[in-house]
Amino acid sequence: MQAFLKGPSSISTKPPAAKEKAAAGSSGECKRLKPIPWVEKYRPKNVDEVAFQDEVVAVLKKSLEGADLPNLLFYGPPGTGKTSTILAAARELYGPELFRQRVLELNASDERGIQVIREKVKAFAQLTASGSRSDGKVCPPFKIVILDEADSMTSAAQAALRRTMEKESKTTRFCLICNYISRIIEPLTSRCSKFRFKPLSDKIQQQRLLEVSEKEHVKISSEAVSYLVKVSEGDLRKAITFLQSATRLTGGKEITEKIVTEIAGTEFFALVFQSVVFLLLNYFHFLLSLTQNLINEGYAVAQLVNQLHDAVVESEDYSDKQKSAIVEKLAEVDKCLADGADEYLQLVSLCALVMQQLTQNV
Repeated sequence: MQAFLKGPSSISTKPPAAKEKAAAGSSGECKRLKPIPWVEKYRPKNVDEVAFQDEVVAVLKKSLEGADLPNLLFYGPPGTGKTSTILAAARELYGPELFRQRVLELNASDERGIQVIREKVKAFAQLTASGSRSDGKVCPPFKIVILDEADSMTSAAQAALRRTMEKESKTTRFCLICNYISRIIEPLTSRCSKFRFKPLSDKIQQQRLLEVSEKEHVKISSEAVSYLVKVSEGDLRKAITFLQSATRLTGGKEITEKIVTEIAGTEFFALVFQSVVFLLLNYFHFLLSLTQNLINEGYAVAQLVNQLHDAVVESEDYSDKQKSAIVEKLAEVDKCLADGADEYLQLVSLCALVMQQLTQNV
């Protein structure tokens, strides 16, 4: 009986308050340790932090000073700061408290057919904007609808959006974001102020990558930084993602150019082809095994096509006639791959033509 009575006290020595405190502390610790992708962690918090888009930033800052915005259309390559810019501008306009109430963001992953435009977007646009900022700054009397990757919207959905933009102009501003402005219908583009986002310069990318590396205590060689910039082709988001992946792979060691090459999957295909194809002249069965090995290793043929194109155009080993024939074949292969053709067959076809052109030169 005494053992039974002593049981609970021996099982739990901490008072309830201490238990709750310990549980709260552990949950708070979990929240603090929650990993965030570096792309989101270092996304610009205000318009001044946006890199290399001076014209867009200047216009937006003038608009923000007057607390007024036109309908906007941002277009340009991926990873140049289109979404980050409008989100930073919206945060400056509304502050952290009203941001969620005043901004509706729809991405390509969301369903955005004509029904969504008629219901969700139209219902949000018809709401009257009310409320004031706690810090006393001027809060504009309109909301913002951000339609990311708008070039993937159907023509019917874009046409339905046209009327909504006109009717709700007093209470709502629209920001369309796309990669290809040619896929946006003319009535929409004429209602928006258009801004083109340029691919980031190498110097700006190197500067941002070094800043991220310093803040995350990452050791990286200058050659690796230069190669990251080359591989990303003006896409800062891709460069930062590769940097984070390389950091996880090395586990605290210095990141070298070889590691970046492995992460990006950009083996030196062009050099391989230039050296190997000469050796494989008139040995087609060797070429078949080489291409099969490349496919089995998991390398992307589309990436090979891009690299081989640059190598052929810049090379002095081919005549203009050979270059034109190879580049034309590269274009055909690229189109077939985009249509879902078999990678192995396309690669063999490409290699066969390169061998044919080189044989003619011998």
